[in-house]
Amino acid sequence: MDWQKGERSRNVQVDSGRGGGGFGFGGGRGMGIGGLIVLAILGWVFFKDPTALLDQGGPTGPTTAQVGEPAQVDPQQRDFVSAILGSTEKTWGDIFAANERQYVDPKLELFSGGVRTACGLASTAVGPFYCPGDQKVYLDLSFFQELQDRFGAAGDFARAYVIAHEVGHHVQNLLGVFDQVRQARERGAPMEGAGGLSVRQELQADCFAGVWASRTEQRLHWLEAGDVEEALNAASRIGDDTLQRETQGSVMPDSFTHGTSAQRVKWFKTGLQSGQVSSCDTFSGEI
Repeated sequence: MDWQKGERSRNVQVDSGRGGGGFGFGGGRGMGIGGLIVLAILGWVFFKDPTALLDQGGPTGPTTAQVGEPAQVDPQQRDFVSAILGSTEKTWGDIFAANERQYVDPKLELFSGGVRTACGLASTAVGPFYCPGDQKVYLDLSFFQELQDRFGAAGDFARAYVIAHEVGHHVQNLLGVFDQVRQARERGAPMEGAGGLSVRQELQADCFAGVWASRTEQRLHWLEAGDVEEALNAASRIGDDTLQRETQGSVMPDSFTHGTSAQRVKWFKTGLQSGQVSSCDTFSGEI
């Protein structure tokens, strides 16, 4: 992947280790307990347990989780993230403009160890995630090494897919998908499980990542032999069934939150092959 061709974003931030943007908890300026509950149920993290985002320690705020040290970011890694995020800004900006809508760029914050967000105090353990409360993607760059070493998903395009998936959640937020999911949940629609709303939402973010990959390749011609396979391998390695089988020896579909390996591959490929947002309707029918 010749990622150097990517447009650079001005929206990459590095956490200072002092708690990010200073968002409040409890009675402060954060999302509030209702928003935290919604976050815990939906789980907008890349593949891990969304409840790891939450460590409140009581009604007045977190007591045990700690924000991390100032993030030490390799300049080349930051440039890579900036190039991928910049490419998503250009691609989604063009798509929204073609539909007479305005795309609002998300921020992407790099952190180390832990970070304070509008959605709660998060640790590296949750993996990359998107917080709708502040419209930010959060990423500890150590995750990329874990993606390679623990999950066998190496390569620049596999890493780019991770970022594009989280930006896909931002697109959902702008399109009102989060509100629709919340309303459906309030009507009693199930969140977890093989056909639950959480799975459908995650698979749509995978599809949106595929749309980004398709449209960006048409513009930049930056993919090289094996790149698509890298992203498909990453999608396959982080399916609920694969992770459950590897970590607990059995598969429990009733607890799925992100979709099976086959589903994640399918929906990324759907977006990649079509390049159309309209192909990403994971909320109707079988997935």
